Amino acid sequence: MIYDGTFGGVLKLGLFMLSAVMAGRAIGQAPQPVLSLAQKERPALLETLKELTAIESGSREPEELDKIANVLAAKLRALGGKVELIEPVEANTHRLSDTPQKLGKMVRATFTGSGTKKILLLAHMDTVYPRGMLAQQPFRIDGDRVYGLAIADDRQGIAVILHSLAILRAMNYRDYGTITVFINADEEIGSPGSRNHHTRLGAEHDAVMSFEGGGNPQDDRVRLATSGHALALLTVRGRGSHAGSAPERGVNALDELAFQIGQMRDLSDPATGVKVNWTLAQAGIVSNMIPPAAQASADVRVARIADYDGIEQKLRERVKKKLLPEAQVELVFERRFPPLEPKPSSRALSAHAQSVYRELGLTLKVVDDSAGGFTDAANASLKTNAPVVEGFGLRGFGAHTTNAEYIFISSIEPRLYLTTRMIMDVSQGKAPLK
Repeated sequence: MIYDGTFGGVLKLGLFMLSAVMAGRAIGQAPQPVLSLAQKERPALLETLKELTAIESGSREPEELDKIANVLAAKLRALGGKVELIEPVEANTHRLSDTPQKLGKMVRATFTGSGTKKILLLAHMDTVYPRGMLAQQPFRIDGDRVYGLAIADDRQGIAVILHSLAILRAMNYRDYGTITVFINADEEIGSPGSRNHHTRLGAEHDAVMSFEGGGNPQDDRVRLATSGHALALLTVRGRGSHAGSAPERGVNALDELAFQIGQMRDLSDPATGVKVNWTLAQAGIVSNMIPPAAQASADVRVARIADYDGIEQKLRERVKKKLLPEAQVELVFERRFPPLEPKPSSRALSAHAQSVYRELGLTLKVVDDSAGGFTDAANASLKTNAPVVEGFGLRGFGAHTTNAEYIFISSIEPRLYLTTRMIMDVSQGKAPLK
């Protein structure tokens, strides 16, 4: 087939290539009509991505967050869901040091079927990008890659959920008890307003599927583990003085800060997944004044919830030793995300996902180490023994970059197929949940 350079040509070429690859594999094992509907749904999913990436919805942009929330609410209603726009309530908000005063609304859609199983689908609508970044990341197609603002994190996850639901609707499939779609607007800033919702919903459902990216340029994957994330904030108070005529009268907060960071550089432990990296620092007022104050923050990652206590204790022990006796040193340790830890039920469900993927002649890798990223799935996992699996979204790369975030077109049909089949198999009791 000759590619004619048009948007439609990309779709035809990609579909032809995927069909050719699958023809030589175990495609005959793939149940119909799920596969044919997934193939049919790809152009519509690309259009959804084009629409969503045109909306700037940084975590601190209430107007843009309202705009995308209303767009998603309309799409979910059109698919037959009962939709609620949920305002964050202060009493239910876990405020962090950088939490904005106003948080974006959450979108919850409920689809009620004729069965008994309850399935929770998670994604987030906020992005890391400040207003104005859209101009640097326009929607564009380049071969098998589609670029766009926040397309990998997490526009693609939203799109996969929407179009998997569209496939179920086209099949008039209603064997599930409840499908709940929950899309929050504050994931990139620690989910302060939505984390308690995630935990409660996770405990109310039989299975949790989360739709962060499903792999990279090398392989397809789902995840059973993600890192916990904490912030260590170190504040030093000294005393200002003239740096030229009376430096001895000052207490140099920058000197003390440098000493503190230096004595905390060895706290990372690769064997346990604990990572402590000092990433931001500031000190002083003007160049000819002994700095009266200084501050630094460290990014802390853990693989197990239990590791939080240990690393916080070590940090607090270290700050007791000071370079300058008159300096005041204060440590704030802020636990922002728990880790998602592998559990037997999640291993069982992910193994079933691998078998579904093999129906397409494809290999799905199950990752059970935390690697470093964090996710809302961890909050959903806190109070449940039900399976929680992350990474049902599309393959892609470049999240949190200024102009290089993309997804792979060739991952669309397999991921729509996987999501739809997993919902069906959980609903019919064919997928293990313990």
